[in-house]
Amino acid sequence: MPYALNVNGKSYSVDVDGDIPLLWVVRDVIGLTGTKFGCGIAMCGACTVHLSGQAVRSCITPVEDAANFDITTIEALGDAELGARVQKAWLEEEVVQCGYCQSGQIMSAAALLALNSKPTDEDIDSVMAGNICRCGTYPRIRSAIKLASSREG
Repeated sequence: MPYALNVNGKSYSVDVDGDIPLLWVVRDVIGLTGTKFGCGIAMCGACTVHLSGQAVRSCITPVEDAANFDITTIEALGDAELGARVQKAWLEEEVVQCGYCQSGQIMSAAALLALNSKPTDEDIDSVMAGNICRCGTYPRIRSAIKLASSREG
């Protein structure tokens, strides 16, 4: 069945089954590969995208449930002031090691800051707990979120 999707401000018509995860539509049908597959059960956060600004795990979100939302992936996050601020802080704090989880980490961090512009350590830990970093860069992730927060536009 065809679905009309708005991904990163562009319209796409995709002819897929409604229950296919949004992750595979974004990656394999549309061709945006910044969103990563990690676990397939919404436990690691690598597949995080925004649906109308809210962070969701695209590996368990059926495309039919995403069709009525504005979908933002890591490829377009930096086009918005907040996303660019988070990405810049990530670079300045040298968060990335292997980098695999980082698109999901950044998407979750940006969603957090959109809801709470001055999060505490506890707020950050609570929201980011669903994002796994095998390299263990959690202290730098927290520092980057605080840096992005301090530069509120």
